[in-house]
Amino acid sequence: MSDPRIVNLARILVHYSVSVKPDEKVLIGVPKLEPLATPLIQEVYREVIRAGGYPYTYIPPEGLNYILLTEGSEEQIRAVNPIFAMVAESFDAGIAILGESNTRHLSNVDPKKLSLWAKSFDEPLNTIDTRVKSGAYRWVVTQFPTQAAAQEAEMNLVEFEDFLYAATYADTDDPMSRWQALHDYQERLVQWLMGKNEVVVKGPNVDLSLSIEGRAFHNCDGRVNMPDGEIFTGPVENSVNGWVRFSYPAIYAGREVEDVELHFEVGKVVQASAKKGEDLLLEMLDTDAGARYMGEFAIGTNNKIERFIKSMLFDEKLGGTIHMALGHSALGTGENESAIHWDMLCDMRDGGQIFVDGELFYDSGEFRI
Repeated sequence: MSDPRIVNLARILVHYSVSVKPDEKVLIGVPKLEPLATPLIQEVYREVIRAGGYPYTYIPPEGLNYILLTEGSEEQIRAVNPIFAMVAESFDAGIAILGESNTRHLSNVDPKKLSLWAKSFDEPLNTIDTRVKSGAYRWVVTQFPTQAAAQEAEMNLVEFEDFLYAATYADTDDPMSRWQALHDYQERLVQWLMGKNEVVVKGPNVDLSLSIEGRAFHNCDGRVNMPDGEIFTGPVENSVNGWVRFSYPAIYAGREVEDVELHFEVGKVVQASAKKGEDLLLEMLDTDAGARYMGEFAIGTNNKIERFIKSMLFDEKLGGTIHMALGHSALGTGENESAIHWDMLCDMRDGGQIFVDGELFYDSGEFRI
């Protein structure tokens, strides 16, 4: 018998996050997916069938990406996968389930090849973005609890399972209502921010100003990420000025980049440093013209996520933090285009403040409106 929390999570993903309807084509899988997530894959597949949809799976064996990135030519690495292109163009929904047995399997790959590989996803992701904006495509990504993820989080597997199912509300009797309550709470914040112009962020690790004039905040309530819990926007591209030092490691393809500090002038990163992994940071900043611009500014709201676990799917929602993404502007909130979207996390609980049009909006991890 399946863990009832797995069944609950599958129901959340299918019936709440992407709301599968009869006759819709649904992809279950992601490029990094591995068979460890089979229990959740099976339950998601079952729920799509029950919803009247047509589930299709993409479950490559472990290690294929490593072979491509270490043995493939530049042309092979940057080639667009026609399967992803077809899904982006013709499917109705996608449910991505992370379940890696080794979260560091790409840690030693040449940063230049990682940058090149990122560009191979450009075309299908742009297609998906366009279809998401029109309502023609819905997607969600989640995590299945594995030993590797538990080790990254410095927990045993049972502890990590409890953490994950609590963060997704899959351990409750009525998870849909819990996600609806979070939606309602965040919607009040999003509506208050509507029509505002300037954001100033100050604290021990940050002194930034940016414009949100004409930009809406997005209410992240479990319909794209699971778990979820954040509000975010794309700042006006040339408006970011100041500096930020990220409190936690920035992780890209399993590599940790520690003590990242960025300085912005007229929107662009003009100075960047890191105590560990600086070579990767600088290489990714040079991926393309948009990689040095901020594509996202966000505030985490999920208080069920109480600790950093080296997985941005969880960490960016951590209550009391903000995060910023270099590169691509997600979900149509901004106009910056790039092959990368790299989230980096900054703790605000030690005196960090956010002012919006001169009014205190957020102080030391708490909203003040």
